[in-house]
This record gives sequence, C-alpha cells and structure tokens, in this order.
Amino acid sequence: MFKANAKVDVALNRDVEHLIKTGGKEGILPIVQMGEPVLRQRTAPYEGQLSRRTLTKLIETMRTTMLEAPGVGLAGPQIGLGMAIAVLEDHVREGDEDDPREIGELPFHVIINPSYEPVGDQTRSFYEGCLSFAGYQAVRRRWLDIIARWQDEDGNRHEERLHGWPARIFQHETDHLSGEVYIDRAEIRSLSSDENLADLWCEDPVPTEAAEELGFDL
Repeated sequence: MFKANAKVDVALNRDVEHLIKTGGKEGILPIVQMGEPVLRQRTAPYEGQLSRRTLTKLIETMRTTMLEAPGVGLAGPQIGLGMAIAVLEDHVREGDEDDPREIGELPFHVIINPSYEPVGDQTRSFYEGCLSFAGYQAVRRRWLDIIARWQDEDGNRHEERLHGWPARIFQHETDHLSGEVYIDRAEIRSLSSDENLADLWCEDPVPTEAAEELGFDL
C-alpha cells in the first residue's frame, strides 16, 4: 500500500489534471519524442501524490493513448510526466503460437514503481520499437526471463515471473522510468525505418539476415 499518511500534492494534481485535458474528448495525449529532457530524467516514485480520481483518469487516458498509437506499453515520461507509472497490454493473435519471440498474453496492467531482475543468463535479440522514437526500430538484446515487481493503483505489491515478449515489454517500459530509451543499448547498425523493416527484414523475426547484411552481432 502507499503510505497511510500520504498527502495529495495539490500543485502536481492540478498539473496532471491539465495534462489529461490536453487529450480532449477522445482522451488521446501527444506522445513525447526523442530529444525532450523528460525522456532522460529519472522519474519520481509514486507515493500517493495524486487524488484517486485524478490517478484513475490518468490511467484511463494513458491506456487510450497507448492503444490508439498503437502500442503495447506507455510510460509516464512519454506523455511528459516524470512519475514512475506505466501501462502495458498485449494479446496473442493468430499465428503467434510459433513466433520465436515467444509472444504471450499480457492483460492490461498498471505498473507503479516497477523493477525487475533477470532469472538465469539467457538473452534474446529482436527488433523492437518505441512510440517516442517514431518511425524506426532496432535490435535490442534483453533478458529472456525476469522477476517483475510493481505496485498497482491501490498500492498493492505484485511479483511475477515473465518470459519472452511480455518480459521484453516490461523491461522496455520500466527502463523508461530511469531515463533510458531502448536505442541506448541497441545494435545501432541494425537501426531501420519501419518501411525498410517491413520490406527487407520482417519475414523472419530472428534478425539473422539483417545481422549479416547490416553488419551487427546477435
């Protein structure tokens, strides 16, 4: 639970309410792009600074913005909010069962003050993208299995082992909250526009051919 004596930060609460209103009736916020300082700053932990009403509206707006983008995760800094909160959601689709990225069902989650640690030493390298670096993707090596920890909107603590693509999503969004963007540790020679990725490298999710042709290690 969040601190029993936590007080609403009136000024911050007002700022977040204003931010939410910028999404209009549709509840779709503009997504901050690379170069904005907020993407490079460590977020403040959430300790109950917002009223429950404002927090609920913020979560709803973040989810709407994420799905509309479309994306599978969205962190506070990506909407200009330096607070340790993110939303995640991804679903298995037809044909995903045999995907080497090991895509798994990831129901909607609000993750507050999240952290993770690897389980074992296995990693996988796949292309991934970011809503804050629109139009490009690059190969990023990530842990295959993690222990994920977070709090929900009620302050309840959770711990879960995640594997494959859901683990990658959790790592990606949690990294945002410490000021890291996926491209920081990506194979920079793999960087590709969305169009070129679709035309040249998406036939096999394992980027073996891209590694050979573009000159990077897997």
